[in-house]
Amino acid sequence: MSQNHHYDAVVLGGGTAGELVATGLARAGRDVALVENRLVGGESPYFACVPSKSLLLSARRGETWEMAVARRDALTGHRTDERIVARMAEEGVTVLRGRGQLTGPGRVEVDGAEHGFADLVLCTGSEPVIPPVDGLADVPLWTSDGALSVPDLPRRLVILGGGPVGCELAQVYAAFGSQVAVVEASGRLLTAEAPFAGEVLAEALRRMGVDLRLGADLSHVERKESGLRLWLSDGGTLDADRILVAAGRRPRVEGLGLEALGIATSPGHGVPVDETCRVPCPAGDVWAAGDVTGVARTTHAARYQARLALANLLGEHRAADYRAIPRVVYTTPTVYAVGISPKQAEELGIDLLTAGYDLAATARAAVEADERGRVELYADRSRGLLIGAVAAGLYAEEWMSEIALAIRAETPLSVLTDVVHAFPTYGESLEAPLRELAGRL
Repeated sequence: MSQNHHYDAVVLGGGTAGELVATGLARAGRDVALVENRLVGGESPYFACVPSKSLLLSARRGETWEMAVARRDALTGHRTDERIVARMAEEGVTVLRGRGQLTGPGRVEVDGAEHGFADLVLCTGSEPVIPPVDGLADVPLWTSDGALSVPDLPRRLVILGGGPVGCELAQVYAAFGSQVAVVEASGRLLTAEAPFAGEVLAEALRRMGVDLRLGADLSHVERKESGLRLWLSDGGTLDADRILVAAGRRPRVEGLGLEALGIATSPGHGVPVDETCRVPCPAGDVWAAGDVTGVARTTHAARYQARLALANLLGEHRAADYRAIPRVVYTTPTVYAVGISPKQAEELGIDLLTAGYDLAATARAAVEADERGRVELYADRSRGLLIGAVAAGLYAEEWMSEIALAIRAETPLSVLTDVVHAFPTYGESLEAPLRELAGRL
């Protein structure tokens, strides 16, 4: 085994977080290596955020499937990373292609070559969870990676999971003509959020012809001459040509050699980090950012953690504040959530005040000829502050940003109730519930 180089820092994983950290360190004059065995840039630009939002936009525009796929593939750079690797090389980052295996303090092996480092940053992301269902491993199966990168348009598609990914892809494929069914064991869509959000989205999907099998789980799958037959726990059956698994993701921590540094992880859980994104490690300076932490589960959260880790690596002291990280489902209508959900408030014992407003009461809804949706705001009675919100409605990802700012800045309700919104906008729907909360507090 050859010793190739000793770096100031090695970044394991070249996704959203890893790219940002490596580039930032190189710009600061550090000698940095980025280790990636797939595509530099990660899931988001090639297999997740960019292609899914492109297809959703094409569906809204009424484009053909062929046009939508061409547009998607152009935006993803046809899933090649030459440009981004060249740009990182210009910034001074050494990209090492291959799998990184930690062999001891300050040492990493990449495809047979060992390299040394002073600082280590873990940015290995996450991977799909495949349910242990009888027969599932023997049939045509997609994860979101496959569904967002191939040109296929299945005639019959069954999606396992009614979370954000499952809902977005259900709308995409239904819009382009697939017969889509969604199987969700919990009994409702978007279980992490207030029930009304999932109900609004469920109605939108049903109107598109999506068959929602809520409250049922997949028991087993078999091949048939005409495709696939799925048996559900409630006794129902579904026929499909393709199954898409959207049942969640887990941090990618196995096979990295973390035990060589004394870092302990539990199955399905991320690398532990403190408020500065430092990993408790007896064998040197180790940091982590993105999905691998189990804390950041979105691209924007990964970027936030990456900026924090970078700042602390460069000698600043910045602590994370996760109170106002948005959670968005980019369907039509959009679901936007931020801060504490009612479910979390109950678990934490927070005395929550709730005020809501139907978007149908706004002039903008009449202008758009679309009355779907509602917004709910949540305040902590003991503190007198806004701590959470959920909206289901057109363009909610745009007009709800002010609520994320209000939660993060702990803006007094007296100030929020004095904000004037342009007419006619959906933002006006925030005024009445804010006044209600202020009055009740």
